[in-house]
Amino acid sequence: MLHRAPLTTDATLSEKVVQDISRALIPLLSDVFALYLKTKNFHWHMSGPHFRDYHLMLDDQGEQIFSMTDAIAERARKLGGTTVRSIADNDSEYVMPLDMLAELRNDNASLTQNMREVHSLCDEAGDVATASLLENWIDESEKRTWFLFECCRHA
Repeated sequence: MLHRAPLTTDATLSEKVVQDISRALIPLLSDVFALYLKTKNFHWHMSGPHFRDYHLMLDDQGEQIFSMTDAIAERARKLGGTTVRSIADNDSEYVMPLDMLAELRNDNASLTQNMREVHSLCDEAGDVATASLLENWIDESEKRTWFLFECCRHA
């Protein structure tokens, strides 16, 4: 007979704080995974006169976004929480290149806002480790949003 143990870890934060922060990290991880898949989808399906520049930019952004996933999931587990189990993506047959970039710009801006909300929760709880991770990701997300905004500008 198998003995099933709960997925908990010894944490220095209160049980409520662990629960609140780990629950907040689940949709954040889902958002990051969805943004990664959408970025790669658009990277693979890019076309048009700026193909090379956009293709390379989205490849770089995809790598940056993907690197966040493991850190978010491991942080949730360190706290004693669980991680995401499903995600969503854009599966349209064709999306115009500037529409791809605009959609990613909006998704990155939304992710930035979500990370700020989780950061506030971490600040209130005194979870400086998670807050520190979020600060770097917020800066990276703001940079991606800026680059995508500039690509979508009309001269």
